[in-house]
Amino acid sequence: MSVRRKLGALLYHTVAKRLPVSYSSLHLGQTALRRFCGKLMLAECGKEVNIEKNAIFSEKVTLGDRSGIGINAKIYGTCHIGDHVMMGADVTIITRNHEFARTDIPMMEQGFRPEEPVFIGNDVWIGDRVMIMPGVHIGDGCIIGGGIVVTKDIPAYTIAAGVPARVLRTRQNT
Repeated sequence: MSVRRKLGALLYHTVAKRLPVSYSSLHLGQTALRRFCGKLMLAECGKEVNIEKNAIFSEKVTLGDRSGIGINAKIYGTCHIGDHVMMGADVTIITRNHEFARTDIPMMEQGFRPEEPVFIGNDVWIGDRVMIMPGVHIGDGCIIGGGIVVTKDIPAYTIAAGVPARVLRTRQNT
């Protein structure tokens, strides 16, 4: 890890992530400080991003212009987040799972499957408490309903809900 990333991580984890949410009536510079830490820590960090209180994220995350990482979000591994993405609270993005193919060895001793990056397009709205599984691609303009588990790709300009997530309708006139 580079000195820049280490410095950003130290500042973020000791101070910035504990500051009030961005919309708090207490204006302590929390949004600017978390944005600064993101620019130091992330693989790529766009303009005017918003990283909320208590978010945990990998240095392999790319965050597009005017996009956000929600309150208490957890993003593990490689995740590409496009421009203008809104993310609710308690979102979890997972990019790898445990191996479990063998039954003669406990699952906890089988290690992990290879990482499968997650891709989130531009202008996406992800509701509260969404879980996105490894390798999922969410197209541009999607709305991902709160509390769902996304296990498969979601086509562009669609609304998805349910567990597991399924496309309810398109946002485009046909």
